[in-house]
Amino acid sequence: MVNVSLRQLLEAGVHFGHQTRRWNPKMKRYIYGQKNGIHIIDLQATARGLIDACRFLASVTAQGRSVLFVGTKRAAREIVQEEASRSSMFYVNNRWLGGTLTNFQTVKRSIEHLRALERMHEEGRFEVLSKKEALELTRTISKMEKSLGGIKNMRALPGALFIIDPKKEYIAIREANRLDIPVVALVDTNCDPDGIDYVIPGNDDAIKSIRLFTAAIADACAEGAQTGRADADNVVAPTDSPDVEVVQRVVPSQGALADASASAGLNFDEDEED
Repeated sequence: MVNVSLRQLLEAGVHFGHQTRRWNPKMKRYIYGQKNGIHIIDLQATARGLIDACRFLASVTAQGRSVLFVGTKRAAREIVQEEASRSSMFYVNNRWLGGTLTNFQTVKRSIEHLRALERMHEEGRFEVLSKKEALELTRTISKMEKSLGGIKNMRALPGALFIIDPKKEYIAIREANRLDIPVVALVDTNCDPDGIDYVIPGNDDAIKSIRLFTAAIADACAEGAQTGRADADNVVAPTDSPDVEVVQRVVPSQGALADASASAGLNFDEDEED
């Protein structure tokens, strides 16, 4: 059971959108009004979106599929890593590598290369190299871990994506759409909701808001996975996914890289601004 109250939504500042001049008209149906030049998000729509998203993701993990959490903006990075790890899901929190989904086989080869380097390091094989070679490989591991660490154990494409800030993560959404992978997203008033299957309208900049939604999504994923394991253990027919509710009704006022990686354009050195 995932519980989110009106008080929690308000205290997290979920209802605060962007300046009215920065809005995307496609978000009009999720906006309650405006105050002091800031759009106010309809928290009734937020509540409905969160409920639908949690139910859907619980059903995904109940089937044994994974959910990939994506949030590379500075305010989301630590939260995404913590909550995805807590729910045994995967994450991208540094920079989305083009082709992560659409060129997944090549990405898997890059992951195997990373694993091989890590094994070499653990076995002490770096010690027989020159200091310069060992340092270069250590730096390579660090760079690749930063980009691939959150999906290092992802053996297959995810069953769904959870996105924070679709405007920033548009490449991830585009790849998911091409592969018919459902997308759940926390969507602010300056974003385009097209291409998102489950829209959760809300503040995607405030840390409290990001944490609130990411934790709720992680809880739903964990509960769905637990339900799936219980069903398998009991050898019974699949049941409905765990119910999700909002406790209080929300009112409207609310250098050593693999050749394959290089050929695919996977650049572990490039940084992006938030």
